[in-house]
Amino acid sequence: MSTQSIRTLIEAIRTGGMVVLVEDNEADSEGVVVMAADAATESAINFMAREARGLICLGLPETRCKELEVPAMVPTAARQRTRFAVSIEAKHGVTTGISAADRALTMQLAAASKTTAHDLVQPGHVFPIMAAPDGVMRHAGFAEAACDLAHLAGHSAAGAVVSILDEDGESARGAAVAAFAKQHGLPFSSLTELIHHRILTEGLIARTRERTLQTSYGEFRLIAYHDTIMNAVHLALVRGEVNSTVDSEPPLVRVQGVEALRDVLDADFTFGPRYWNAKRALAHIAQADRGVLVLLAREEGANEVLQDIERYTSTDTPRAPLFAQRTLGVGAQILRDLGVRRMRLMSHTVPYRAVAGFDLEVAEFVPFEQQ
Repeated sequence: MSTQSIRTLIEAIRTGGMVVLVEDNEADSEGVVVMAADAATESAINFMAREARGLICLGLPETRCKELEVPAMVPTAARQRTRFAVSIEAKHGVTTGISAADRALTMQLAAASKTTAHDLVQPGHVFPIMAAPDGVMRHAGFAEAACDLAHLAGHSAAGAVVSILDEDGESARGAAVAAFAKQHGLPFSSLTELIHHRILTEGLIARTRERTLQTSYGEFRLIAYHDTIMNAVHLALVRGEVNSTVDSEPPLVRVQGVEALRDVLDADFTFGPRYWNAKRALAHIAQADRGVLVLLAREEGANEVLQDIERYTSTDTPRAPLFAQRTLGVGAQILRDLGVRRMRLMSHTVPYRAVAGFDLEVAEFVPFEQQ
């Protein structure tokens, strides 16, 4: 699919227009229509409902959700790829709340810096999605992209987002999304291109320390990265030469946040498959004598620890953790800095979207069950 430059999309949004985004350039990539929330109008929302047909949502930064006292729709939202918040509505100036004009007003209000929690009611007819801090650089999602594009275009960092459905009510994909953009004269690009644009124009991860570290699995090169957004330090443990070329076998790579039960206690699920943890990953990299383990800083809240206890001790088959998927952007920036391009990813098979924006390619998934 032929896409346009991100600067073209930014300029369209700057002037109050709509744009179309796909996840990447693959044929099965889904698409959305996006615009700045503070520029939402009755006609724009009506277009989204009539032509795009999907659920109209509001991408809203997590910090803004907290300011407006808009909680997650379910307590486990932090583990989900799409983090829906409780629906909202303007307290004043609307009638039923469902009309295009009413929803546009609610979006404008939520995006306005002067708006407080007292200006909104819950539930309502606008569905916020909590966007991760630092947008697509942390999580390659459409809500994050909408906030990023609005911000880059000089608007409030909040965006109206709607999925594009075909005439049968199924998600339009690939060429169908491109055809939709062409039919309606809307600029068209991808999350991959947006990530690449931000990498080229911003510096968000910086090396701060580099040392040789002796471990139970031998010697590793330890590199510390300062995360300027989270004000946190992430660690990379490197064994051997990990720069990738087309002719060489890709290095082993594992990217994960630290979990107490999995990485400190070496816990396995009562029933179901076993997964990689920090120690297993280090051991496998040491055996291959080439690879990278990236440990991402994270705070395990009380609810997350309790949920993990239930997951590890339940007799039901557990769902695979989604932390690496949500924080793909941070780990990808670190891998890119280390020179990794192609990799053998120590993970169950997951459709990691938009990694091409970081100049990365997953050559092979290596689940723990193979060991």
